[in-house]
Amino acid sequence: MARTFPMKWSLILWFASALFAGDGPRLIYTRSFPGSVPAFMQVIVDKAGNTEYREAVDDDLPVKFQLTAADTQTVFDLAGKLDYFKHPLESPLKVAFMGTKTFHYENGDQKSETKFNFSEDPAARDLQDWFERMAESAEHHIDLDRAAKYDKLGVVKALTLLGSALERKRLVGLDQFLPTLDRIAKNETYMHTARVQAAEISEAIRNPKP
Repeated sequence: MARTFPMKWSLILWFASALFAGDGPRLIYTRSFPGSVPAFMQVIVDKAGNTEYREAVDDDLPVKFQLTAADTQTVFDLAGKLDYFKHPLESPLKVAFMGTKTFHYENGDQKSETKFNFSEDPAARDLQDWFERMAESAEHHIDLDRAAKYDKLGVVKALTLLGSALERKRLVGLDQFLPTLDRIAKNETYMHTARVQAAEISEAIRNPKP
């Protein structure tokens, strides 16, 4: 049996469902960890790879991007291995609190979910890592876009962090970065270093090494 949750979690997931159009299969991941940055985050992905990231339940300007077909299939395959969250995933081990995570699945009228602090299940840990990578990608998107608009001196730092995340394979939905990267690379109001960095990252995204 799937677990039952406090009303606030039901409202959070209902709100997310209402904002994400369509009746097809979708996965929703939330992490609540007061005191961390961000203290709350949520990722929603549907079977077509449409992905949304928000840092508040009522965030009306979520970061939107597209997963590749292969990445989307991998994520949904992992959810399938977990029986679409119909069973508990919490580990019996006593570990430090690392935030409340919730996996939620919807497909029309079918809904199932479970929450946990720490899971030993390999599929659960892999799926969590995928969602965390989606979140990290969106956070880099937010930081780069904000720097490009309001802090031109901070663009180099944002690009350096983005390039490092790309090298460590922590980014997904890479096309989301191209408009901002191209704008920086082609705009002479940015520092030369920033323009070169932006061009190099853009090239690495468009023409990845084998």
